[in-house]
Amino acid sequence: MKRIVIAAVLVLGAAALAGVLRPEGAAAVATANGKDTVTVTGNGSATGTPDTAQISAGVQSEGQTAKAALAANSAEMNKVIAALRAAGAKNIATQYVNLSPRTDQQGKPNGFVASNTVSATTTLDKAGALIDAVVDAGANTIYGPTLTNSGAKALYKQALKVAVADAREHAQALAEAAGRKLGRVVSLGESGGSVPLPFEKAAARAADSAIPIVGGEQDVTASVSVVFELR
Repeated sequence: MKRIVIAAVLVLGAAALAGVLRPEGAAAVATANGKDTVTVTGNGSATGTPDTAQISAGVQSEGQTAKAALAANSAEMNKVIAALRAAGAKNIATQYVNLSPRTDQQGKPNGFVASNTVSATTTLDKAGALIDAVVDAGANTIYGPTLTNSGAKALYKQALKVAVADAREHAQALAEAAGRKLGRVVSLGESGGSVPLPFEKAAARAADSAIPIVGGEQDVTASVSVVFELR
């Protein structure tokens, strides 16, 4: 009878220890070699300032025939592209060309509408001047700027380091609560993260001055899952 009582106490003690080591987001298990481990999730972030801007600029033209609408559009669009190049824009590329019938208020055919849009990138400090330049050249549709950080990968690596340190801190707290010591890392892997989506600001025409563009800050986040050995 005494042996049964002792065995029951040992089972209850093991269950209590497992309860201590299993808060939300963490789990304690025994490895194949019989050693206990604890699994935790760590989160980290790094902040950067956008330094690159992408804009889309285009021209919408009208004509009584499809050929006339396209011809007028091409003439104006060539001026816009030349202005982008003169302003030092990079990665200039056509996004789309569109031609569609135009109708009057009664829904009757009334000529054609042609549009052409290109995208281009520049440094953040030149974005306002670039928008001014293409508008002066004849652009009548502007989208953006879309702001990004050229160092996003480096920021993500920083966020990963913070996430691993956060995971170790959590694991250390769990081990101390269970009366154990934290051992080596058994396994480590990324469990999520995000590089900020491009941030868009509406472009508006400013009189006699470059449009002000403010980059602000962008956060890059990372999440890791780490398994530590318990001693």
